[in-house]
Amino acid sequence: MSIRLFNNSGGYIDLESGGTSAAANVFTLPAETGTILTSATLSGINASALSAGTLATARLPAGSVLQVVNVINSTGYQGNSGSETALFNFSITPTSATSKIAIFASISSGVYGTVSNHAIRLRLRRGTTTAGTQLQAVRFGRYDAGTAINREMYSTTHFTVLDSPATTSEQAYCITVQDIDGAPGYDINSAGGTCSIVLMEIAA
Repeated sequence: MSIRLFNNSGGYIDLESGGTSAAANVFTLPAETGTILTSATLSGINASALSAGTLATARLPAGSVLQVVNVINSTGYQGNSGSETALFNFSITPTSATSKIAIFASISSGVYGTVSNHAIRLRLRRGTTTAGTQLQAVRFGRYDAGTAINREMYSTTHFTVLDSPATTSEQAYCITVQDIDGAPGYDINSAGGTCSIVLMEIAA
């Protein structure tokens, strides 16, 4: 059985059921104005993508995670320089210039030596050198009110940053360290410690 709808020019559209079952089938029209998609209008869309339930990146709402990059670094770094030193780099290539880059980093940090006060400053910078834009700085250390004794102190330092690099080119970042009290030394990733970094591209 079919239903034929005529237009003012004499043309028509047939609505016809393709089923052979005796069961009732209901087609509910939405209570709004719009256009019905057909096999012709969908011809440019990847059918397998539709069946898999995927969606084009450009159609994802703001706040959606577009990609995730995870970097693990277990290289040990020791030193006592009062100058800022770049430790290691990591990068992500945004798919859109309007995207935000969420950065989460945890670093095994340590200070040691026979001193009263000893601290280091770790920085997260956009770029590959100490000249890059500082996104966040964290201070780590110990203070003994003038008592100079041989001690070691270790912990995990964290960074949490939401950056706006405004580019679709590869965007590099680096973590740097600086001894800010002129004490004997710092130790990054000591005794099997690791630095874990997660970069997430977030749709704007």
